[in-house]
Amino acid sequence: MSYVTFGDLRTAAYCPRKLYYRREEDDREPPPEVAAIRALAFRYERSLAAEDAELADEPIAVDPGTYRSRLADARERFGESRWETLCSPEERGVLATGRDCRGVVHKLLTGPLEPSLVSPGRPPERGVWEPQSVAAVAAAKAVAWEHERPVETAVVEYPAYGAIRRIRLGTRRKARYRRALRTVRSLDGPPARTRNRSKCEACSYADRCGVRTRTLRSLLGFG
Repeated sequence: MSYVTFGDLRTAAYCPRKLYYRREEDDREPPPEVAAIRALAFRYERSLAAEDAELADEPIAVDPGTYRSRLADARERFGESRWETLCSPEERGVLATGRDCRGVVHKLLTGPLEPSLVSPGRPPERGVWEPQSVAAVAAAKAVAWEHERPVETAVVEYPAYGAIRRIRLGTRRKARYRRALRTVRSLDGPPARTRNRSKCEACSYADRCGVRTRTLRSLLGFG
């Protein structure tokens, strides 16, 4: 059986055309800085006790005070026991294989089972971005399949921002996952370009895709 990876699902949920170009170039390895950001997710307790100067040397995207405050809020929300498990999980970097998908679960929490995926990017104001939601559903389904027990929630971490979000696997999230799965499996040529041109601004395939993105000059009203 050919499994769909969490990464391909995440990219397809963001932009199917981007996934098409990535497949053509076999470009699926994350840039080096991603590892440094993900490592923050295993140093939360140390970060809470760190001085400003120490945190300033870390790859965080907010000021040290805000960072510690967000981690403290997360600790309170998750509760002491779950927080300890989140900071020092017994299983990390687990390759989980489900009925349809497989991929790496950065942290596998137990009691109850709950996968956590660590994103190097910026979180939305609330919840998680759709691509991360789709990947989290895939991870939860894979863990549930392997352990033969239901998994109802998942966690998405944005450690550069000190944001840790738990999501429930509701009907809408599962529907988006199934849509992304169908997209990946049916991809055999370049899909239509996305209508959301804001996604194209930072895309490394924008020139190849042929979309016109807004330049800084036009954004400032000079073009």
